[in-house]
Amino acid sequence: MIINASVVKAERIGKGWTQQQLADVSGLSLRTIQRVENQGQGSMETRNALCAVFNIERQQLITPSDDTGTISTRKIAAIALSSILLGFLSGVALMFLIQ
Repeated sequence: MIINASVVKAERIGKGWTQQQLADVSGLSLRTIQRVENQGQGSMETRNALCAVFNIERQQLITPSDDTGTISTRKIAAIALSSILLGFLSGVALMFLIQ
């Protein structure tokens, strides 16, 4: 699961905690805290523990890329442009083959 690392780090620093202190308070390992802050990776249990410690809603720790089943406008535009370009190039290649 993707966790918003910047929120976790900001909340931790806002409380004046080290990563080890956050690990101790949350019941998570130091390595888990490091993985969340550096890579944004963690389980649902990790996210729930962090939300409980920081007293925040789970939605605050979800990154925009964690919206499963949705495609961003930028991705749709890239797919559409790629499809148009591929179609054009296929048509040009076909015309050269016919001649």
